[in-house]
Amino acid sequence: MHDESGRGVAMTKHAVVIAGGGPTGLMLAGELALARVDVAIVERRESQDLEGLRAGGLYIRTIEVLDQRGIADRFISQGQVFRSAPFARGTLDISDIPARHNYYLGLWQYRTERILADWVSELGVPIYRRSEVTGFAQDDAGVDVELSDGRSLRAKYLVGCDGGRSLIRKKAGIDFPGWDPSTSYLIAEVEMAEEPEWGIRRGEKGINAIGKLEDGKSVRMVLSEPPLAQGDKPTLRDVREALIAVYGTDYGLRSATYISRFTDMARQAASYRNNRVLLAGDAAHVHSPMGGQGLNIGVQDAVNLGWKLAQVVHGTSPESLLDTYHAERHPVGARVLRNTMALTALDRSDDRIEALRGMMSELMQRDAPRQQYVAMMSGVDINYDLGEGHPLLGRRMPDLDVVITDGPQRVFALLHDARPVFLNLGEPGAFDITPWAARVRRVDARYAGAWELPVLGAVAAPTAVLIRPDGYVAWVGEGTDQGLGDALTTWFGPPTAPTGS
Repeated sequence: MHDESGRGVAMTKHAVVIAGGGPTGLMLAGELALARVDVAIVERRESQDLEGLRAGGLYIRTIEVLDQRGIADRFISQGQVFRSAPFARGTLDISDIPARHNYYLGLWQYRTERILADWVSELGVPIYRRSEVTGFAQDDAGVDVELSDGRSLRAKYLVGCDGGRSLIRKKAGIDFPGWDPSTSYLIAEVEMAEEPEWGIRRGEKGINAIGKLEDGKSVRMVLSEPPLAQGDKPTLRDVREALIAVYGTDYGLRSATYISRFTDMARQAASYRNNRVLLAGDAAHVHSPMGGQGLNIGVQDAVNLGWKLAQVVHGTSPESLLDTYHAERHPVGARVLRNTMALTALDRSDDRIEALRGMMSELMQRDAPRQQYVAMMSGVDINYDLGEGHPLLGRRMPDLDVVITDGPQRVFALLHDARPVFLNLGEPGAFDITPWAARVRRVDARYAGAWELPVLGAVAAPTAVLIRPDGYVAWVGEGTDQGLGDALTTWFGPPTAPTGS
């Protein structure tokens, strides 16, 4: 454990240092801690307190990955379940998606962060608070990390989870190509002397919305700024000018407890890795908050990276396993950028956009396009390219209710310790994975129900599946063990010799 003062002591060592203790950094720290990796977080905030409400909730796949770790109920108990999702001034039903958590969970980011921080604390992860990474230098064996409070850390790997303006990304020399902003918005929590126009008002560049906060006195608003504005520190004057431009009055604006600005800029890191430095979350991709994708995709980045980084740190797998992090998550990020750009355009108000919105809304009344859209936004249609084969290959494993030796069990419960699972659904003992027995949990199970995947529908029942710690299927058995050894080696390292040989 590190020295709390941090001053006048030798360089502190950790296997992994994470810059940034937001949702992505916290989730990654939890994943690494479950894999018994010595991980630490560097976070500039003194506590987990967060200004403003920020991201508004969790989609299906994010709830699923939390369920895979046995902590989903912590979030569900504090959130609000919605069986529909917004689209083009209307809503779309999501309750028929074949998933246990087929809903959107309304939960403000400050609550999400606190729950994750409590979990990470239970796992014993140290957090260097009131500090930021100011620089680093990597060599063949690790990374020297300099902190703003004068401390120095030494790590095998450094992960930038430090947001859209990521210092880690910049100092690693990773390009951040994309699209410049075309419009900007203000989010503010304010007090007013007069009662405003509640609800949503559409503008040429997008929506404006005013609503009451939980205390019944304060007002939360999202305002489009007619001239594009940029900068980190919008003022009360900016809010007043935006109100007058949209509503013709500032409603007796008195004060603000929180003001923030966002744009529809869309950028993505050209690479999610530079040797021993990796990126996740907003450090790897920024976009409009339209569609509520940011927090969700960041948490899912972390779950994809965590087990891979742990295996490399432990020497179980070669460093080349980390290449699959970029290969799998970069296309997902690129699609999110495309989707948020499309949704931002669809929310504008001119005659041609109105016509497009009407056409899209009409199409979405049909089940097939609606389900495909919802699955895409929810993250349950992700299909990592693991080659040709059964439709399950490269997709999320459904949370089936199976029967194992101990009785009924959910598949996600088998993943609580973030270890891979070989789920044998055929004859007990039909497959031999002895050379990987120390790394892969083998479970003999029975399942009699239908296999159904989002968008694809019914698929043939496999005889066995190899499930990665992130819940994605790495191999599917269809009566034989063809390719099983290769899949085990690819994802979980080369085989070990049997004891006594």
